[in-house]
Amino acid sequence: MPPAVFFPRGAGLAVGEIAELTQAEIREGSDDACRIDGIASLSEANRTDIAMFDNVRYEADLDTTHAGCILLSRRYATRSVPQRVAAVLVAPDAGKAFAAIGRTLFPAALAPEAVAGTDTISVKAHIDETAHLEDGVVVEPFAVIGPNVAIGRGTIVGAGAQIAAGCRIGRDCRIGAGVSLSHSLLGNRVILHPGVKAGQDGFGYVVGPKGLEKTVQIGRVVIQDDVEIGANSTIDRGAVRDTIIGEGTKIDNQVQIGHNVVIGRSCVIVSQVGISGSATIEDGVMIGGQSGVNGHVTIGAGAQIAAVSSVNGDVPARARWGGVPAKPVRDWFREVTLLAELAKKRRSSGRNDE
Repeated sequence: MPPAVFFPRGAGLAVGEIAELTQAEIREGSDDACRIDGIASLSEANRTDIAMFDNVRYEADLDTTHAGCILLSRRYATRSVPQRVAAVLVAPDAGKAFAAIGRTLFPAALAPEAVAGTDTISVKAHIDETAHLEDGVVVEPFAVIGPNVAIGRGTIVGAGAQIAAGCRIGRDCRIGAGVSLSHSLLGNRVILHPGVKAGQDGFGYVVGPKGLEKTVQIGRVVIQDDVEIGANSTIDRGAVRDTIIGEGTKIDNQVQIGHNVVIGRSCVIVSQVGISGSATIEDGVMIGGQSGVNGHVTIGAGAQIAAVSSVNGDVPARARWGGVPAKPVRDWFREVTLLAELAKKRRSSGRNDE
């Protein structure tokens, strides 16, 4: 069986063109005409690949690499490379430069493509007669599009996706296989990876004489332009106000966003984060994986929350917090250090409480 190649290589770029694209410097003695058509790790690169070195942990891989071109961060600008490497580029920010190269060489990897490889509306899809689809919309087999749905041109609706009545989806969006949307408004260039669920009612109950009684959730989900949401994440619709995700925000896989949550622009929320109802996440916030955010709290603009933290109170803008419960990183580290020292003293004194 031939090897599977999901992202075929194109004509590539000359090293000189890569330098122009990334504003990197070409190190003396490099072959700026060397052609590069792929990106790879140092250990797996071949003579038509570019690989990045930005961490001393990979020095052994650098010394044995077969890459055609090496991209170095400026702090390693004078680091020696094997003679077989045709060219060396030095960039102020190697990570950003490497990402730009990848986007240019493999544009098809930027957003999901149609699974069925079609550019039309499948006869196996169910589309209500009152739905409005602009020209250029792709709908794959077994997708269901309900009454009064509107979808903009260039959008792909994946196999088995369900778009409930009244939803609005902008242009050039990617609605992955098995996505379920209800009570939702999406802007342009939104990417929902397979299994995303948005618009279902939030978790709301009151205690009544016969047990738990359900409270209605009559808000919407509003997802603004250029948002990307990872596989199997869930976004509850608002109870009495909208759940909002601001433009340019990126959300990882398996994230839970509760009702009435407002997330600002250009936020980063990593896998397995849970955000409880009515929390406010302001612009530019970064939340590490497996963290929890309590309901009705506000995380200020530009704040950073460390992974596996529990936020149970408001966080100031541009603060760096972590721990359980979350607190300023310096205080958290001080407490961790103190506990380690106390444990060490206990062991050295011969005490054993086990």
